[in-house]
Amino acid sequence: MAEPLLALDAVTAGYGATRVLEDLSLALGDRESVAVIGRNGVGKTTLLATVMGHTTLHGGAIRFAGQDISRLPVHRRAVAGVGYVPQEREIFPSLTVRENLEIGARPGSGGGGGTGNGAEDWTEERIFRLFPNLEERLNNDGNQLSGGEQQMLAIARALMANPRILLMDEPTEGLAPVIVEELVRILAALRDEAGVAMVLVEQNSAIALNFAERTVVLDRGRVVYDGPSKALQDDPEKLESLVAVSG
Repeated sequence: MAEPLLALDAVTAGYGATRVLEDLSLALGDRESVAVIGRNGVGKTTLLATVMGHTTLHGGAIRFAGQDISRLPVHRRAVAGVGYVPQEREIFPSLTVRENLEIGARPGSGGGGGTGNGAEDWTEERIFRLFPNLEERLNNDGNQLSGGEQQMLAIARALMANPRILLMDEPTEGLAPVIVEELVRILAALRDEAGVAMVLVEQNSAIALNFAERTVVLDRGRVVYDGPSKALQDDPEKLESLVAVSG
């Protein structure tokens, strides 16, 4: 059996002395996508932040591409191939679209290292094939973009670092349905054509279950379901009991 691209082994983590994740184990294969769902406050964002190195690791280990990254600083994880698109997007509002992309590609921020899996590197030209709206707004500042364009820029900036995996935190939150549809199409292209592995944290369970064949449900910092998305789609009562939402 092939070694996982990303593996969390009995991870306990949180913020300072506060523990949010408890003895959590999860593995993701190369080019695999998994959706992570659950009620508010169960640890979904903390899971991504822990992989990226933004939390306090109290126990367990995190491995990426065969390397133990448990104690690596954030920038070293980015260089290794872990891309992160936070819920707040965190683009630079006073910099142009081009400048935001250039920062994403700088050595030390994860850029220029190659994908490590033989795939084509991300360049501005390739980014604009995926996000034509950004090319049209190339000289606009980040704060002049719509919410949907800001989200696309956040994803594009992460791609400029040539990640092997993207950690996506609530990418559709607050966006109009037509923009959500376009964003999901783009993410599907990254999954199917570019072969980027993804961990998609998504509050909208219908979007999550449709996007990934495999879904993980968290509750109180623990995995309470890890299996086929279709099983939850076919059993709304089970889904309801696990996440306490109708989807």
